Amino acid sequence: MSNEIPARDRANEMTVLAKSKPEPGLWMETRPVPEIGPDDVLIKINKTGICGTDIHIWNWDAWAARTVPVPLVTGHEFAGEIVEIGKNVEGLTIGQRCSGEGHLIGKTSRQSRSGKFHLDPETRGIGVNEPGAFAQFLRLPAFNVVPLPDAIDDEIGAILDPLGNAVHTALSFDLIGEDVLITGAGPIGIMAAAVARHVGARHVVITDINQARLDLAAQVADVVPVNVATTDLRSVYPSLKMAQGFDVGMEMSGSQAALDQMVEHMVMGGRIAMLGIPPGKSPVDWSRIVFKAITIKGVYGREIFETWYKMIAMLENGLDVRKVITHRFKVNDFGQGFDAMRSGLSGKVVLDWT
Repeated sequence: MSNEIPARDRANEMTVLAKSKPEPGLWMETRPVPEIGPDDVLIKINKTGICGTDIHIWNWDAWAARTVPVPLVTGHEFAGEIVEIGKNVEGLTIGQRCSGEGHLIGKTSRQSRSGKFHLDPETRGIGVNEPGAFAQFLRLPAFNVVPLPDAIDDEIGAILDPLGNAVHTALSFDLIGEDVLITGAGPIGIMAAAVARHVGARHVVITDINQARLDLAAQVADVVPVNVATTDLRSVYPSLKMAQGFDVGMEMSGSQAALDQMVEHMVMGGRIAMLGIPPGKSPVDWSRIVFKAITIKGVYGREIFETWYKMIAMLENGLDVRKVITHRFKVNDFGQGFDAMRSGLSGKVVLDWT
């Protein structure tokens, strides 16, 4: 018997979290359930993660004010199940558990037509530019659906988007046997540390000035946490049998001071993957980067869909990031979830829509 919920029998309204006013906050509202097109699926949302981007939208900072149309259903980290399928969709089934790529790409750019989907300049984001996943139902192009194996539950499925950022960053350079420095012990930095160790880095040092997050990093992964507000980073070299510095860096904090420190502690010819975004324009000592022959790679989102394949394979093969989830709330208590994220004392926060 089919599990499909015909449109005529489905509830016409759903609960959402929306950016309804150009001011701080989100509001729980009722909206029509989306109607899907022939190439779409309708996903019943079970779990969602709160992202740093969602905090920018909540706070209504300058970036959010110039980027997010009001009103908009927000959220882009999710797991759920397919409840309706467009007539042109093949390879997906009703009741199938899934997450999904939140970047909606164009099809006409050189990048897209050559398969480099994550570099498409026409990309729009669900929950940022288009209606998102903080809702009981999400319309998503079938192209963007990522089926979830039984080994990955909805809670982990709901944080695959940020884990994908961590995986994309961590796998930017060969890590086997390398000494790795990660600046910024937020959830993505912590997950990148776990990935680096999983794929064979020799040592992983993660820095921050937030001791609570450094303590969390030590619980999630086999890393050396360093609070650079109280400890000289160079003091860890002897115990790790390091002479020159770090081979690979991952800048996850968005702090110019952290990037400057990373450059100073890289070996000659070191490689840096940069996911963090410093606010505004920042002065950079390019002479240090040039004379140390450092390679810097900017990282945005996930490689579609190579990153998804790799992170799902690693999760099935022993990568464990569950401890990065520190708070769980029913969606009716979403305000507490955002308070936890905004406090700077949490890891990932997951909202339950069931």
